[in-house]
Amino acid sequence: MRRWALLVAAIVCEVAGSLSLKAALDNPAWYVVVAVGYVTAFVLIAAALRAGMGIGVAYGIWGALGVALTAVFSFLVFDEPLTAVMVAGLVLIMAGVLLVEFGSQRAQARSAAEVEVVR
Repeated sequence: MRRWALLVAAIVCEVAGSLSLKAALDNPAWYVVVAVGYVTAFVLIAAALRAGMGIGVAYGIWGALGVALTAVFSFLVFDEPLTAVMVAGLVLIMAGVLLVEFGSQRAQARSAAEVEVVR
């Protein structure tokens, strides 16, 4: 459970850093938030990996949720477009990440079963 909390925190920091890039165009002080957000996100995702999360799953979820949340919040905060085609693309990204996660869980279960057979 700890690794998932670390991954969620990494996603929140990455999205905050990305959104702050837009804010920094008008107020350069926001670049501090950009730097802190990105550095913290990398530290947290490294911690999630250290806690046992697979890189494919962690990076896939981090990337997909980062893109989706940044698009939604940029629509809400900065009034950027979010069209039906964009939403469909975000849904497809999320579906792909879910498939990677389910595949990873299945592979782990298969590996655990093979280890039991060997014993």
